[in-house]
Amino acid sequence: MAQKDTVDRILDAAEALFAERGFAETSLRTITSTANVNLAAVNYHFGSKKALIQAVFVRFLEPLADSLTLRLDEAEASAKELSLDDLLVLLSKAILSAHGDDVTRTASFMRLLGLAYTQSQGHLRDYLSERYGRVSTRYVDLLRPACPALTDTDLFWNTHFALGAAVFSLSNYGALEAMLSDDSGEESKIQNVIRRLLAFISAGVKVSL
Repeated sequence: MAQKDTVDRILDAAEALFAERGFAETSLRTITSTANVNLAAVNYHFGSKKALIQAVFVRFLEPLADSLTLRLDEAEASAKELSLDDLLVLLSKAILSAHGDDVTRTASFMRLLGLAYTQSQGHLRDYLSERYGRVSTRYVDLLRPACPALTDTDLFWNTHFALGAAVFSLSNYGALEAMLSDDSGEESKIQNVIRRLLAFISAGVKVSL
């Protein structure tokens, strides 16, 4: 139990600091100081900073992959032809339920995901592709017949544009909510934001040049 507590404290500190400062800007000493552990504990449990970064992502993605796999199994067992909107809703529910509908964790993960694309974390993309490639391939294989008018190039760019919209909107949900409240006095629950986001992504993914 003591070892698990140490690992959890390191991962909690790393997740928060990476999301706030970025990967390159966060040193292992800053993480160990925040987690109140010594540097040897990080080396013992993770071996390197790269391995720690990977472990932070795995802690979020493992339950997400399990949730998505279960939902894909159920969808395929129903023999129902899934539309693009069906698939987007399925994925969004898997993401939100991965950690008990904790919007704060989801926002933190989205910030980390954006950083993984912008801070040259090639080792992370390779590692996650190897570990979760099977479930992501299953999902993409269902996307293709749901978007028959799209070429592979269209699908590549459109899904990455969609990812960019999701990362920006969900990682900045609190700030966007505050801006809406300041501008109009309205409040918007996360469920309403996601419905708007999915409608926007659905329209964008279908665009073919």
